Amino acid sequence: MNQFYIGIDIGTTATKAMVFTREGKVVDYCCISYEMHHPQPDWSVQKPAEVLKAVVDCIEKLTQKITPQFISFSAAMQSLIAVDSEGKPSTDAILWADNRASEIAQKLRMSVLGQRFYEKTGIPIHTFCPMTKILWLKKHEPEIFKNTYKFISLKEYIWHHLTGEYVIDSSMASGTGMMNIECLSWNDEILEHLGISQNKLSTIVSPTHTAKSLLRNHTLILGGGDGALANLGTGAMKKGRMSLTIGTSGAVRLPIEKPFIDSKMRTQCYHLIDNQYLTLGAVNNGAIILQWLKEAILQTTESFDELISHAQNVPAGSNGLIFVPYLLGERAPIWDASAQGTLLGITINHTKNHIIRATLEGILFGLLSITEILIPDKKEREQIIIMTSGGFTKNDVWLQIAADIFQMKVAVSQKIEGSAWGSVLIGFMAFNIESNQHDIEEKIFLPHKENQLVYQENFRKFSKVYEALKDL
Repeated sequence: MNQFYIGIDIGTTATKAMVFTREGKVVDYCCISYEMHHPQPDWSVQKPAEVLKAVVDCIEKLTQKITPQFISFSAAMQSLIAVDSEGKPSTDAILWADNRASEIAQKLRMSVLGQRFYEKTGIPIHTFCPMTKILWLKKHEPEIFKNTYKFISLKEYIWHHLTGEYVIDSSMASGTGMMNIECLSWNDEILEHLGISQNKLSTIVSPTHTAKSLLRNHTLILGGGDGALANLGTGAMKKGRMSLTIGTSGAVRLPIEKPFIDSKMRTQCYHLIDNQYLTLGAVNNGAIILQWLKEAILQTTESFDELISHAQNVPAGSNGLIFVPYLLGERAPIWDASAQGTLLGITINHTKNHIIRATLEGILFGLLSITEILIPDKKEREQIIIMTSGGFTKNDVWLQIAADIFQMKVAVSQKIEGSAWGSVLIGFMAFNIESNQHDIEEKIFLPHKENQLVYQENFRKFSKVYEALKDL
């Protein structure tokens, strides 16, 4: 008798739910989209009820046909909701892309206290961080702050609705800027600075935490944050591999066995489970920049694949056109919510196709700048395989550009939706189930050496643009 497992990935723009076999084969799929709202400048929010409905509807749809052994969860990190004692939201879900706390974050980041907080948590002081969002509410919405029963993420909100529990797994807690990365508990000094007690936050538990659903009595596994689970699901927790994800945002993640703290506060560190950690850098400006180009600038009905196909008609390096895509400010490695985009070197000879290719290259340059921090030795980088995940893995043109820019071997995991499968693997750990997943040959992209020099030169210029222009 076949056994089935559901992995649910609660993303920034959609919830994706998949039914997997024990071998990792996807036998059913559900995807429900929702909006990111921008009610004021610098604000990026979601309606918690819309996301909750998407999750519940996905579960209802998929469980009409099968009875899963368990349902496990992955979620986008760094959201914040203030809820009352009945679990009702007092705020929208304030997302990672929300920059309203930039002034507060910048002031704290430049202080000795901010440096100490980073050393405790491994999370740079930045407006993406829920800790700074709580400080913003304390300053600008004192009544909401005062009357809040819990400060939670979207994943915690959904889990509470399904189980009645307020718990958070250690990977999600890693991203809040409030958890001590060494002892995996809330940091008292940071909570004192915020003016809250531990009972204002959920209880930190293992990603393997299990509960019964109040709706249909399904067995639920808490799972983790999407970034850590993407590494697990794509096989990038193995030595000699690095994860590259481009969805709405983007990230580079390297598995390590103990916490790593960067002296210049450029990188993040997350816990997954046991002695598995990740050092990483995440960017705001992933495929959302391509969406902006398509809808706001080109105003075209062409699909993303059609747009990207135009990039093939332009040589590597876009004939000197360089796009620094900091349209939503930027996280790693500069951590400046006020950063802006720059199109450098544009001439009358550049076309739409050049701009498209420069956009793809610019997003990847931002991720390369993080990789150089995580793995500074170029020879060491050449021995590491990049495991990819996120929507960009469906486009061979963009993947080949990635291989050329990084000058590293790029592999597409058989699990393109790695976060959902990663959440199921956590469920297997919870029940001591051995996966029967067979190794399937991955699609490999090897770097074209003839493009190395032009990309080195463009990246050299890219790396100087922000510092040269930030005071302007």
